[in-house]
Amino acid sequence: QVQLVESGGGMVQPGASLTLSCAASGLTFTAYGLGWFRQAPGKEREFVAAISWPSDSTRYADSVKGRFTISRDDAKDTVSLQMSDLKPEDTAVYYCARNRFAAASYSSWDYDYWGQGTQVTVSS
Repeated sequence: QVQLVESGGGMVQPGASLTLSCAASGLTFTAYGLGWFRQAPGKEREFVAAISWPSDSTRYADSVKGRFTISRDDAKDTVSLQMSDLKPEDTAVYYCARNRFAAASYSSWDYDYWGQGTQVTVSS
């Protein structure tokens, strides 16, 4: 069965850190770009971060630049998103996705495999 499974979500206070992980099953991450997207209630899904293959290029949304870091481990077919200094506006369901190509693109149209999402809630 082909699937991406996210983990690591939860409820934290503003200023806290959290790391999301995404593991592939039935498909490989090698040779493909990977990305993280998020969707808040009542809003459209938006790009968060992406990493190319090889991992020599990363892209971030302006809203998370300097606070979030994307990384990948092709030996384990995993991609992670380290989030620090979390803000209430970071509250959303976070999705990992595999790109059709090796690029670190920001358009969701470039991604063909998606996880089911993991909830991140930032609240005091």
